[in-house]
Amino acid sequence: MTVPPTPDSQPRPGHVPFATLGLSAELLKAVARLGFEETSPIQSATIPLIMEGHDVVGQSETGSGKTAAFCIPGIERVEPRLAAVQVLILVPTRELATQVADEVHKLAGFKKGVRSVPIYGGASYERQFAQLEQGAHIVVGTPGRLTDHMARKTLDLSAVKLLVLDEADRMLDMGFSEDIEKILAATPSGRQTVFFSATISPAIQSLVRGHSREPKVVRIAQRVVAGPPLVDQVYYEVRHHAKFNALSRLIDFYDVKSGVIFCNTQQMVEELADALMARGCSAERIHGGMAQAQRTRVMNTFKRAGFSFLVATDVAARGIDVNGLELVVNYDLPYDAEDYVHRIGRTGRAGRTGRAVTLVTGAGMGKLQSIERFTKTKIRREQIPTAEVVEGRRSDALYEKLRATLESVERPKQSPVVERLFEQGYAPTEVAVAILHHFAAPADRRAEEDDGAAQQPRKEFAGSRRGPPRSPNRPQGGPGKRPAKYGRGGRKRS
Repeated sequence: MTVPPTPDSQPRPGHVPFATLGLSAELLKAVARLGFEETSPIQSATIPLIMEGHDVVGQSETGSGKTAAFCIPGIERVEPRLAAVQVLILVPTRELATQVADEVHKLAGFKKGVRSVPIYGGASYERQFAQLEQGAHIVVGTPGRLTDHMARKTLDLSAVKLLVLDEADRMLDMGFSEDIEKILAATPSGRQTVFFSATISPAIQSLVRGHSREPKVVRIAQRVVAGPPLVDQVYYEVRHHAKFNALSRLIDFYDVKSGVIFCNTQQMVEELADALMARGCSAERIHGGMAQAQRTRVMNTFKRAGFSFLVATDVAARGIDVNGLELVVNYDLPYDAEDYVHRIGRTGRAGRTGRAVTLVTGAGMGKLQSIERFTKTKIRREQIPTAEVVEGRRSDALYEKLRATLESVERPKQSPVVERLFEQGYAPTEVAVAILHHFAAPADRRAEEDDGAAQQPRKEFAGSRRGPPRSPNRPQGGPGKRPAKYGRGGRKRS
């Protein structure tokens, strides 16, 4: 008898295990460490083509996972012993340059000797020159600053094997056409060229015709899907280092009984669940690295309201159907806009109103906008509530509970403890204040600890056993620390 696969083990259309893509052991190890469980459609469609050496034109929305789609084969192409720039990645903004450079650093973690340098305007020329002098195999940069380095003879592109133009449409819209032409002319004519763009405009088509050879065109269609009608969708823009404090503040503010918190990697799920429990929250975790029997036990306990918050990855959370789920939190923005719809659809069911909260750092705003286009929904921006607002809301809720109890038909019987306090001469008001202080103290302390969640870039997860959390898409929430210096190669030595 054949056992049918569980929903968690069934790949979605266009989503396949990374192990099926023919990647090296070093890249597979890095992918596993980051907790990636399966590819996105743009990754499964383009990684094999780029690995085979084809020029590629990929049309895909922001947030579709395209960064890894070109970073993984780019790292595979690098020969660490060759001290020269072998992979060049062009991006339109400094924010995207740092984000892509971080992704490269994470994915190259097990391929010894691979070094990368981000090059962008607004940063010190001297520092960038020093990093290039130390060497770089992969350079991620904005067109304007790259051409400046070329003019200064501090960047040599004569050994480039793979050239990637990420968000090519934005670069042309921003007026970088001339700079791009200079950069293309400085690279070998036999290089491999890859274009990624949200749209394939006539200008992009002209660029492709002039600088590629028989490119393979991959289009990932973006279906427009309306978000759940009964879900109140809001987002909070926070600094990366304040994400956990912001989440803690919101948990107190909304005062929900059950919620699911989504992260993009298994590692983040583990660390966030640990941090929430260290803070005193009732939380558990579920992800694809856990045995099926263990995941089943966690889900059954959650359905019985055995704990309040379930921290989950997208893959492991498929099939979650919990009655009365009040809150969905996107701690990490999903890679696919469609995954956003699946996530928030866990709440607001059976005629009930639900709430979906998304934490966004500056670099994630483009991805959020693509989600809004995909869902044809405007996600409302809110400010992280202050400690005073949280305390006021908590006091109002407590007042209503006490008033309802006092006005009930069956009034509560007087406690022997209260009677003893009255016998000692304490006034009813004093006793009531003492009781309120006793039960409110833990929450008050949390509010004080979380003060400044939206403003202060303090270190996260102070109570976690594992230290600060990490995520695959920094600065949205990325793993590890960015190295002070990246690498070797950058300028051809005489």
